[in-house]
Amino acid sequence: MHAGRKYTFFEFILWTRRDLYRLTILAVIPTILYHFCGFTFLSISWVPVALLGTAVSFIIGFKNNASYSRLWEARQIYGGIINISRAFGVMIRDFLESKDKSIEVKVIFYRHFAWLTALRFQLREPRAWENMDDPRNVEYSRNYHIAEKIDKLEEVLAKYLSADELSYVLTKKNKATQLMALQSSHINRLFASGNISDLQLQSLQNAITVFYDNQGKAERIKNFPYPRHFSSIATIMLNLFVFLVPYGLLNDFNKLGNGTLIEGYSIWLNIPFAILLTWVFNSLDVVGESSSNPFEGNANDVPITNISRTIEIDMRDMLDETDLPPAITPEHNILM
Repeated sequence: MHAGRKYTFFEFILWTRRDLYRLTILAVIPTILYHFCGFTFLSISWVPVALLGTAVSFIIGFKNNASYSRLWEARQIYGGIINISRAFGVMIRDFLESKDKSIEVKVIFYRHFAWLTALRFQLREPRAWENMDDPRNVEYSRNYHIAEKIDKLEEVLAKYLSADELSYVLTKKNKATQLMALQSSHINRLFASGNISDLQLQSLQNAITVFYDNQGKAERIKNFPYPRHFSSIATIMLNLFVFLVPYGLLNDFNKLGNGTLIEGYSIWLNIPFAILLTWVFNSLDVVGESSSNPFEGNANDVPITNISRTIEIDMRDMLDETDLPPAITPEHNILM
């Protein structure tokens, strides 16, 4: 996510410059043909273009609202993971403290860090509908690094798991699910050996249920895109509108200079104003698109790497460890 005050206008221009090149070409061609070649038939009434623009504004607004909802839900999911992780850690520590089970407490804590790691790696896996291969996003991603694209999962998990558990988990397709299953088995063994009571077992299993619930919600957002039919029709209508705008403005700007000193030259105003109008609509669309997949590694994603590190620091602090990992800080105002 962007952790600064705001994106600058220059950043927006740089980010959308490829679109600006396309929009400029679409505005220049009909203007030249109209002015130099006498193709006055290229001019069309502004009324149908304006009506189409109204429809485009509605569907882009709908798309942006839905994209923001997906982003905000993803942030709420990880907010829930933060809260239940702290509660889970306190319960494990306090329930087993009187039993002098500090080693087992640490094993459960570190297995939880492994679960957070496996989950964030899974959520960063690419999907066909995501936008990280878009040239504008590829270029901007050079301003920050995505840990899940650089680190190797097995090496990170090795810091938290025993050799046997690591070997077992690496054979599984959904590693996060199996890690939480190991937590459940461990807790049930503690109950069977009399180290925790019925009520304590229920509290801990309820926490595991919440972890699974939040994982499932995150996977739903990851694996179910913004509906393709809505996305497709928005793109088609936007491209049609962008194409027609320069033709709809031709006659108006040509007449603008009649009887004035700029007569014969006012037609050239069609180019900057057409670019400006179409750039606004196009930029609104790409902003919504950049928010629709909140786990892909985009600069506007939920910072799951940072959140996972925050949870780890808090829980290791509960163990009174002093060698805590450093907090993750923004790179060029981008926090992952």
